[in-house]
Amino acid sequence: MAWGIHEVREEIRERGAVEIVSRYLDKIEKSRLNSFITIAKDSALLQARRIDKEDRGRDKGDGSEGEGGRLAGVPIAIKDNISTRGILTTCASRILSGYIPPYDAHVITNLLNEGAVIVGKTNMDEFAMGSSTETSAYGATRNPWAPDRVPGGSSGGSAAAVAAGEVPVALGSDTGGSIRCPASFCGIAGLKPTYGAVSRYGLVAYASSLDQIGPFASNVSDLALLFDIISGMDRQDSTSADTEKIGEPEADMKGVRIGVPGEYFGEGIDTGVEKAVWNAIHTLEGLGASYTEVGMPHTKYALAAYYIIAMSEASSNLARFDGMRYGLRTEDKDWHTTFSQIRAAGFGEEVKRRILLGTYALSAGYHEKYYLKALKVRTLIRNDFEHAFKNVDVLAAPTMPFPAFRIGERISDPLTLYLADVDTVAVNLAGVPAVSVPCGFTQGLPAGLQLIGRHFDEKTILSVAYAFEQSTDFHTKHPEAL
Repeated sequence: MAWGIHEVREEIRERGAVEIVSRYLDKIEKSRLNSFITIAKDSALLQARRIDKEDRGRDKGDGSEGEGGRLAGVPIAIKDNISTRGILTTCASRILSGYIPPYDAHVITNLLNEGAVIVGKTNMDEFAMGSSTETSAYGATRNPWAPDRVPGGSSGGSAAAVAAGEVPVALGSDTGGSIRCPASFCGIAGLKPTYGAVSRYGLVAYASSLDQIGPFASNVSDLALLFDIISGMDRQDSTSADTEKIGEPEADMKGVRIGVPGEYFGEGIDTGVEKAVWNAIHTLEGLGASYTEVGMPHTKYALAAYYIIAMSEASSNLARFDGMRYGLRTEDKDWHTTFSQIRAAGFGEEVKRRILLGTYALSAGYHEKYYLKALKVRTLIRNDFEHAFKNVDVLAAPTMPFPAFRIGERISDPLTLYLADVDTVAVNLAGVPAVSVPCGFTQGLPAGLQLIGRHFDEKTILSVAYAFEQSTDFHTKHPEAL
């Protein structure tokens, strides 16, 4: 089974898209990971037949790629909170049961224009609210490295699918670490782009000022290619911006200055994770980079500020789900009763908790005390990053403070689960880009190196990640077939 885009494209040229897509679909259908909520078998095979018929992506004898695009025939999985026309999109919630979007998200249009084949929608924490993919109404996803462990969240299905070889690449979304966390836990590469680098049009909103779509892959080159495809200005999203295309990342580390924020190595970090990350930093140093420790003094307030802002925005964004126009519908009574019953039956416990807490934080008398104060802290955290990047080019830290935990181990204690995001949420508050790449193992499970960059400087962090990847073999390690 090929793991990267280049290898899959070679197989498609030799055997045709239908055969390759069918092989991936067969593996998905036999999987015990519960990575997918919806398998789009019919539409995927139809697209593959179209690619074969039109000879898209085939070698024409002159070395050209044909007219099929850079992803012609390549299977891709899409997180179930990204709109796909004609394919069920549930956000892993009962309240959106049966909802089939009439339009594609901007990123989906871009992928289809490059010939990608969408094979299905992946499992996730309900409305992206979680760090373990256990809050899904469709059951927990399992980690390919250890089926009794979580894959991380909220994009756990996408990460597990890539790690298990069920797809070569996938899309997720990251509001407080939801791409980087599962990338770390599943031992693959995941990119959270700069806020605004990728259009959010068609992404079902959780926290609008924090959400960002990004890619998963088995290697950094594929991340860079996917980022180039999905990024850029979109008139349907006023927060989107023109972005620099990356091309193939560079591996030259001479002169690169790495900052190591001590606050990301705080109390509770697994010793194996800490050792793996420091070994990675020293590996980069051996390639010509230099490192220095930097201070990020407001990091200790990031978790509290993040959850106040995220829950407040969620309480507003999720007000639109009432079952009146689409999704779950209970027995009709008067409007107030029907509205309450639909939301009570449709939303899971964690979503209800966050709506309640967010509504409280925005309520009269508490808006200034909580939400406004959290916004001020957010500014201080952003200033920390701007100050650090005056002296360094990239920050290096653990992605997650520990490896994947057991299913059911933390779900009954929300506060403990929230603390898992301690090293990821500040990135979203500041809006800067970050990538997670595998850097070792602890307790037999993958650990992730997080590389954080300046606004719209995905090129630098991906180049550093690529240099590290090329000098190690962690990205070549795959879990045993399940």
